[in-house]
Amino acid sequence: MQVKQILQRKGHEVMTASPGTPLPEAVRMLETHRIGALVITDDEGRVQGIFSERDLVSAVARHGEKAMQLSVGEVMTRDILTCCMDDTTDTLMQTMTEHRVRHLPVVEDGQLAGLVSIGDVVKQRMEEIAFEAEQMKMYIATG
Repeated sequence: MQVKQILQRKGHEVMTASPGTPLPEAVRMLETHRIGALVITDDEGRVQGIFSERDLVSAVARHGEKAMQLSVGEVMTRDILTCCMDDTTDTLMQTMTEHRVRHLPVVEDGQLAGLVSIGDVVKQRMEEIAFEAEQMKMYIATG
């Protein structure tokens, strides 16, 4: 299965923020939308970084309560990995495991096209395994 098929099912909507977004506002967005990360984009929709719960913890650990006076751009992860529509779930699993990341922005033609989370990948893989098991049962039953 490819990223484009995952996004067809879950949608292309991604919660984004600009680098200048105040940290408290970004935290409220995470909580309000019950998500683990925001993709940080510029005015043209190009990915600049990602702000995750992990970045929040790091900011508070480094800056204490003064972290809440910072912008997302000051604490976001800048060196991020991305994927494209043609990447497979196997590729995503390998990348996420190897680099210990839970979210991969999907980029096409330099623009943000979606976001795939580890939960999306696990759900897809579980569905594939269930389908394969059902196919195996049918094969065995029909001999």
